[in-house]
Amino acid sequence: MTDHTAVITGASQGIGADLAQRLLERGYRVICVSLTDPEFTHDNLISLPTDLLDPQATAKTAAEIARRFEVTHLIHNAGLIRPNLVEDARPEDLLALTQLHLGAALTLLQAVLPAMKARGFGRVVFNSSRAALGVPTRTAYSATKAGIIGMARTWALELAPHGITVNVVAPGPIRTENFWSIIEKDSDREAQLAARIPVGRLGEVEDISNAFLFFCAPESSFVTGQTLYVCGGASIGTLQL
Repeated sequence: MTDHTAVITGASQGIGADLAQRLLERGYRVICVSLTDPEFTHDNLISLPTDLLDPQATAKTAAEIARRFEVTHLIHNAGLIRPNLVEDARPEDLLALTQLHLGAALTLLQAVLPAMKARGFGRVVFNSSRAALGVPTRTAYSATKAGIIGMARTWALELAPHGITVNVVAPGPIRTENFWSIIEKDSDREAQLAARIPVGRLGEVEDISNAFLFFCAPESSFVTGQTLYVCGGASIGTLQL
């Protein structure tokens, strides 16, 4: 057992669910902040269903977490894509994804930061995307996922003196429901995309959890402000999804 408590947004499915279960196996207490409860249960799992697109709901949950728990790890994994070509891109999509990808993270960090500073230890890890480098139909998504990287680098500089590291995982195409909402599961298009990735396959949720676990580890105290692309080599060149 550890005395670590991790808040994971979007932990009810996909990457977040896999990471939550792997941290639970390591003795962490895990607080799931998602739209819905996860399908799995554990004695050390707490679920606080929250619409992170709603600033007021997010602030309410953040305050409850700060009141009830001493958080050591904040993993902001929740995300939406909202794809469209630039002609159809809407300012309201930018506003919504800015709240989800950036605003929610800020609200949650501000709530748990006093406990991290008091302990002299903290781990903050973001789920960004290879799309931060640019992908067609991703105006709002790419912009806000790129914003995560800049915000994380700023936080890393500010929080390093307090023993708090801030890092980013940037996945490439990963076989999740979010991915299959764009590309049909087991379709020819999915197979063709996998063939264009340098390692010759799509990513699995475990590939991303492995990177998160590295950044979460207490031993990773000399790594901060970094973005790790877990993309099978797709970030080296261009990849049209």
